[in-house]
Amino acid sequence: MSRDPTTTPDKIGPTADGAALSIRWQDGTETVLAPRTLRVSCPCASCVDEMTGRRTLRPDTVPESIYPTAIHYVGRYALQFVWSDGHDTGFYSFEYLRRLGEE
Repeated sequence: MSRDPTTTPDKIGPTADGAALSIRWQDGTETVLAPRTLRVSCPCASCVDEMTGRRTLRPDTVPESIYPTAIHYVGRYALQFVWSDGHDTGFYSFEYLRRLGEE
């Protein structure tokens, strides 16, 4: 089965200045996501109501200075961030990360 080059990362790492996450996709597109954008967009059940899909995390509770203390691969489909505020339950699928970068 062939993987979609628009949602298959070729390279994942920090930007040159270390201020954001850079993902280069196999189709050649680069997505750059700021840490706070990622944290505020966390897709986990603590941050989004599972029944309604409504975001329950209030952006005003996330500090501007938030940063990941660790990033883990989840299989071949997602990343998991451990945040400086202690939050660590969100799995960010590659499809979701690509969509965030296009918003």
